[in-house]
Amino acid sequence: MANLTSNDSEMCRRLKAMEVTMTKQEMQSESLDRARNGSSMGNYPAIIAGFIEKGLAADDIRPRENVFTFNAWKALGRHVKKGEHGVRVLTYINGKKKDTEGKEKGFSFPRSSTVFHVSQTEPNA
Repeated sequence: MANLTSNDSEMCRRLKAMEVTMTKQEMQSESLDRARNGSSMGNYPAIIAGFIEKGLAADDIRPRENVFTFNAWKALGRHVKKGEHGVRVLTYINGKKKDTEGKEKGFSFPRSSTVFHVSQTEPNA
């Protein structure tokens, strides 16, 4: 089993508190949906700069078209090649919880994620 970082354990604690249960397929589909339909473009400069450092041409880097997270690539029927290193970006996870009065209240917390370019993936066999 992989070692969890303190950020991972904190996220697990928060998700358990929200009683979130998702299958792997649901998680992959949600990752793909967030990647394609997210509203923030704040990570674009970091994504482009990170992949340029890896030797990709700027014209070949198109976030939300050919740059996705590990789970989003799995939802698209591809897998990240062994040994590949992606670019770290900051995302926000939204959730809802009930306050002491029973009203639902929205919240979000930051999470670091890694994105990979299509050239770092292969179709599933």
